[in-house]
Amino acid sequence: MREQFRGMPAAELIDHLARSRPAGDLTDPGCAVRTALRRLARRHRALNQEIADADAELKPLVTRAAPHLVALPGVGPESAGQLLITAGDNPKRLRSEASFAHLCAAAPIPASSGRTNRHRLNRGGDRQANRALHTIVIVRMRHDRRTQESVARRTTQGMSKKDIIRCLKRFVAREVYRHLPRPQNMPQQLQSTT
Repeated sequence: MREQFRGMPAAELIDHLARSRPAGDLTDPGCAVRTALRRLARRHRALNQEIADADAELKPLVTRAAPHLVALPGVGPESAGQLLITAGDNPKRLRSEASFAHLCAAAPIPASSGRTNRHRLNRGGDRQANRALHTIVIVRMRHDRRTQESVARRTTQGMSKKDIIRCLKRFVAREVYRHLPRPQNMPQQLQSTT
C-alpha cells in the first residue's frame, strides 16, 4: 500500500483516502488498513474544517482587540491571539518591552566564554508566546524584504541561522510590545471580560 501512495501530495492523498470504499473482510490486514486510513482521512478533513471555522471566528475578535498588532507584517490572527493572551495573563509583569521579551522567552542570555561573545535563547517564559514569535519571524524571513535584507547582512557577518532567528525574535518582541493594547485603550466590552 505504501508504494501505491508514495510521492502523492498530502492534499491529494487525503482526498483519495477519504473517498475510498474498502470492501472485504476486516480480518484481512489489507482491508483493515484501508478502512483505518479512510477513517483517518475523514477525521483529518473534519478537523481541518473545524480549524478553518475557528480561525474565521478568531480573526474579527483579534482584529477588534488589537488592530495595529494584526497589521504588522507576518502577524496573523493566531499569533496575535496568543501574544494577547500572554500579555493579558501577566499585566503586572509588563513594565517594559524587555519584560515582555523575557515573558515570551525571547530575551537573550549571555553565554560568552573567553574571547567569544555569544548569547543563547532563553528557555524560560511562555513557550506558546515564543512559538508565536518564531512563526512571525519565519513568515517575515520568507516574505518581508526588510527582514530578508537583515538576514543577508547578518549572514555575511558570520552569524548562524539560529542566532539570526534569536535576534529577530527579540526585534519582533520589541515591535509587538509597542502595539499591544493597554487596558485604557481596550474597547469597553473587552475590558469587562478580562
